[in-house]
Amino acid sequence: MSDVANQDDVQAIDELKASYDRIVSEMKKVIHGQEDVIEKLLICIFAQGHGLLMGVPGLAKTLMVQSLAKTMHLDFSRIQFTPDLMPSDITGTDILQETEAGRKEFHFVKGPVFSNIVLADEINRTSAKTQAALLEAMQEHKVTVVGRTHELPLPFFVLATQNPIEQEGTYPLPEAQLDRFMFFIEVGYPSKEDELNVAKKTTGGEKPELEALITGEKIQEFQKLVRRIPVPDHIYEYVVNLVRFTRPGDDSPEWVNSLINWGAGPRAVQYLILGAKTHSALNGSYMVRMEDVNAVTEAVLVHRLQLTFQAESEGITASEVVRRLVKEVSGSN
Repeated sequence: MSDVANQDDVQAIDELKASYDRIVSEMKKVIHGQEDVIEKLLICIFAQGHGLLMGVPGLAKTLMVQSLAKTMHLDFSRIQFTPDLMPSDITGTDILQETEAGRKEFHFVKGPVFSNIVLADEINRTSAKTQAALLEAMQEHKVTVVGRTHELPLPFFVLATQNPIEQEGTYPLPEAQLDRFMFFIEVGYPSKEDELNVAKKTTGGEKPELEALITGEKIQEFQKLVRRIPVPDHIYEYVVNLVRFTRPGDDSPEWVNSLINWGAGPRAVQYLILGAKTHSALNGSYMVRMEDVNAVTEAVLVHRLQLTFQAESEGITASEVVRRLVKEVSGSN
């Protein structure tokens, strides 16, 4: 692949950046602050990934995802995950119905997963069995019910929210499902200025109407464009070294062996490259730079590391481990 985008792709990247800027501006009508969260959600969408948002209740996570669907003119469905939710409540089920000819046949009734953007709200409040119902949908963009496969509409994204696992009534997501999410996005409290805007602009009688700025077809075009963005060889080398350093073994620094039980797999390499490509395009660049990789590294890696008891007992977080890894790998390149 050339290290330089062709002229047609340069124009398309400019169009993608302009669309991104308009979407962010439109989102600001209802979401005050959280610009970094909005950027990461849009990176997931244009990179064909899924996003997992974590934060305490009341931080507008649901409103953020719903507003994104409106600005992108996409079908939206919300699934409230509860302890009694069943897999068929997500995927759909076969129902026995009588035909006009008097025969009885099974008819498939689609579940809420058949949408462009699926908000899995408080995904860690249901059991692992029900959480797993999303695995096939997220990876294959299809679901299998009673031996029959049903294709999901495209584009398709799962944007899930979860509460901190220390809260009551939560179930940690299985590692296999965590790995399906491109980004782990922490949603923090707004700044004082943003919180003042929330108080002033969301408690009156007027409710802003969001405009649909982009179509599903155009999103799919942009997704193909993102994959054509050039990446220099030294970026590929850096990303592979970074991910391999997360895995305990002879090739990793000694401190990694004491702090990490197991590290990230090859999917992390893919998402780091795709995330960097998308970040590059959304910021008006025509090739991937090191700062594009650094901008997405923490969101890609933190939920893919299993820390040791020693790390947890010392209060060391996955984010701190990732930042230390980046510093060491950057210094060695």
